[in-house]
Amino acid sequence: MAAAPAGAPAITASSSFPSSSPFSLKYPTAPSRRTMRFFLVFPMDTPNCDTLPGHRRPATADPRGECLSLSAASVARRPSVHEQKYGCCLLIFSYSCPEAYKTSVPRNANMAKLQAGYLFPEIARRRAAHLLKFPDAKIISLGIGDTTEPISDFITNAMAERAHALSTIDGYSGYGAEQGEKVQLVALSATSNALHREMLCWLSMQKLRAAIAATYYADLGIEDSDIFVSDGAKCDISRLQVPKELASSLLSLQFMLKLFAYVDSSVIMGQTGSYQQDVQKYGNIEYMRCNPENGFFPDLSTVPQTDIIFFCSPNNPTGAAASRDQLTKLVKFAKDNGSIIIYDSAYAMYISDDSPKSIFEIPGAKEVAIETASFSKYAGFTGVRLGWTVVPKELRFSDGHPVAKDFNRIVCTCFNGASNIAQAGGLACPCPEGLKAMHDVVGFYKENTEIIVDTFTSLGFNVYGAKNAPYVWVHFPGRNSWDMFAEILEKANVVTTPGSGFGPGGEGFVRVSAFGHRDNIIEAARRLKQLYK
Repeated sequence: MAAAPAGAPAITASSSFPSSSPFSLKYPTAPSRRTMRFFLVFPMDTPNCDTLPGHRRPATADPRGECLSLSAASVARRPSVHEQKYGCCLLIFSYSCPEAYKTSVPRNANMAKLQAGYLFPEIARRRAAHLLKFPDAKIISLGIGDTTEPISDFITNAMAERAHALSTIDGYSGYGAEQGEKVQLVALSATSNALHREMLCWLSMQKLRAAIAATYYADLGIEDSDIFVSDGAKCDISRLQVPKELASSLLSLQFMLKLFAYVDSSVIMGQTGSYQQDVQKYGNIEYMRCNPENGFFPDLSTVPQTDIIFFCSPNNPTGAAASRDQLTKLVKFAKDNGSIIIYDSAYAMYISDDSPKSIFEIPGAKEVAIETASFSKYAGFTGVRLGWTVVPKELRFSDGHPVAKDFNRIVCTCFNGASNIAQAGGLACPCPEGLKAMHDVVGFYKENTEIIVDTFTSLGFNVYGAKNAPYVWVHFPGRNSWDMFAEILEKANVVTTPGSGFGPGGEGFVRVSAFGHRDNIIEAARRLKQLYK
C-alpha cells in the first residue's frame, strides 16, 4: 500500500476506540478537483462494533465517508489507495479525479498495440520500490547498459573548442548538413598546448564521414557518401522504418532475443500485426530461439523468407559475436531471399578475436546490408549522442531504386543533423589520441567483465558472452528470470537485468553489465559470492 500523501485525514478517538465511545475524523481540504473517500476497516472479532460484517452505512462523522466492517485482508490493495493505522482499526482512503477533458483526435492504434512497459523503466520502478523499503541500502547497478567512465579530455577539448567557436563571428554556424558536416575551426589560441594544436590541425583536414570511413571501413569499399551521421544508432533504427519498403514484414535474428529499439519501433510504425499472447510476439515478427547449444546463431534452414533481418553482433544481451562463417551464411541467406539486413555493430570495438567487426567484411554484403554504429559505448557518448549508419550505394529496392536515396530524403525531412559540438567530439575519436582513449576505456570495461565472469564461474554457474562484449549472460537453470532479479536485488542490493525481459528465449538467464566503476564491480562480486557461496 502506498504511503499516505500530505494532507491525509487525522484520526482522534478515545483510548477505548473502537467501541461505543465517541470518535471523530478530521479532514483536510481535498486537493483541487479531487474528491476524498475513506473506509474504516475493523477486524472481524472487534467487540462493540455497531456495524455488521460487510454492512455499509453513511458515516456519521462526514457525508463524504462510509464506515465498513470488514477484515483488513479483504480490502483490495491498489497503488492509488492509502492507509493509516489507529490501534486495531485501519483507515483506508483515496482521492478520485473527475474524468479529464478529451479531444476528438483518435489515438494511434499502433501505440495501443504496445505491450507492457519498456524493460528498463520497470527495472527502475522496482529499484525505487526497494529503496523505499530499505532506504539505507547501498545499491550497485549492473543493469542498464550505460557507460560510467569519464570521456577523455582529449575528446572533450575538441567539443569545448567547437562550443567556444560558436560565440565568435568566424566560428559560428547554424544548421549543418543532415548527412554530417565539415567542422569549422577558429584560429588556435596562444595558450593551446602542442597536443591540442596537433589535434586541431588533424581535424581541420578531415570531415567526420570521411574519418569514419577511413577508420572503421578501410579497404571495405565504403565511401564517405555512404555514411549518414546521426544522433545515435537507436534513432536511426527508427528512421529506417519510416519507408514502408524497409519494414513491411520483420524477422528478428538477434541471436534469440528482442531489443526494444527494433521491436517497439516496428510496432509504432505500423509494420506488425497484433500482439499474440499465446506465443508472446507480434504478427509479422519472428524471434529465432538461439541458445548455448547452437552457439547463439539460428539455423537459417528453418527461417522463412522475410523482408528485413535485424542482427546485432556482438549481441546485446547475450554477448555473443558472430563468426565470419556465420555472417557469410547470413549474407547468402539474405541474397537468396532478397532480404535486407539491418546490422547493429554498436559493440564492435569490444571484439578481441577474429570475428568481423563489420558486416561489410563479408563479400557481397554491400548489396544486402545496412549497418548502424555509435560512439556511445566506445567514447562514452551515451549522453552526447552521436552515431552513424552506412547505406551502401549498391543496396537497391526491388524496382532498382537506391535505398540510400530514400533514406537521405527521410533524414533531410525528419532530422537537421547531429549537434555540431557532438560532431567535433566525434572527429576527435578516430585520430590517434582519440583511438587510444577509446581502446583504454573499452579495455577497462572488458576487465570488469573478467571479474564478473570469474565470480559466477567460481560459484558454479554457466556464463556466456563477455569475451567480445561488455555483457555477461548468466544461466540459472529452472529459475524464473524476474525471480532471480528480485533475489539478487533484495539479498545483495545489486541490480541486474532479467533475461526474459528481452523475450521468451531469455527465460532462466540474467544479463549482468560490465559498465561500472571498478570498486563497484569488486563490491558487487563480493556480495554475489556471499549470496551464492
